[in-house]
Amino acid sequence: MRDSIHKYFQIGTIQWMSHPRRDVLESIKAFASDDFFDALEITQFNDDETRKKAKKLLEQSHLKVCYGAQPRLLGPKLNPNDIDEEGRKKAEKTLIEAVDEAEYLGAKGIAYLAGKWSPETKDEAYNQLLKTTRAVCDYAATKGMMVEIEVFDYDMDKATLIGPAPYAAKFAADMRTTHNNFGLLVDLSHFPTTYETSQFVVRTLRPYITHFHIGNAVVKKGAEAYGDMHPRFGYPNSANDVAELVDFFRVLKEEGFFNPHDPYVLSFEVKPWGDEDEDIILANTKRVINRAWALLED
Repeated sequence: MRDSIHKYFQIGTIQWMSHPRRDVLESIKAFASDDFFDALEITQFNDDETRKKAKKLLEQSHLKVCYGAQPRLLGPKLNPNDIDEEGRKKAEKTLIEAVDEAEYLGAKGIAYLAGKWSPETKDEAYNQLLKTTRAVCDYAATKGMMVEIEVFDYDMDKATLIGPAPYAAKFAADMRTTHNNFGLLVDLSHFPTTYETSQFVVRTLRPYITHFHIGNAVVKKGAEAYGDMHPRFGYPNSANDVAELVDFFRVLKEEGFFNPHDPYVLSFEVKPWGDEDEDIILANTKRVINRAWALLED
């Protein structure tokens, strides 16, 4: 493409993935000082003082702030589709709190993921997830904010209720019948884990997608970094590299997601594996994005 990728997308990264070992304020400052980034995805802060300082840095940056509530659920193992009502309410409570924290930090919405499920209680879990998500959407709507569910694998690693893509489409359609502030976050790194292609996922979920992630995955059983580990592009035995990203961009272009007037956030979710260097992995990801974009036909 002759046009810059920044014309059509707000390029971001997931702070806690890109800098898992760095002080959070130093990390935010580094991304705020790098004009490659148009957006930054942050998550829960552990104390008021750090949160206040982060807010000040973000206000100076002209970055679009996004808020990922996934760690709020994964860390304490909370499940928004828990068939135990008390468990479900705990997940709902932290997501309501996430909306407040996101608003304070300047984000216009939150994203999270569905929880674990069992075949014998799948339908009940689906209804529990609807209940949670509608309650969070109700609350977010009072603040003019969005709520997004990220589509994950259903049987490989995270094993969440939502996806695969057709099931995510069903859930999103049910949500949109009652709430127009709901959307789906799709991640290229999850497509191999749900045994789907970019074309299939994007076309299936077309009306409901509001946010994108890109990354990589190893889906060869027994291989290092197997599952939803988000290794660097080019990692041994991994599924995504330049060619897959070119295909992803091509599908987004064909499906009308190149919008210079209101660009979608497209963040990379890539983390160093083991003792890999954070800065090198970030540069690796930028190179892959730049190369894939250069190869995309106008």
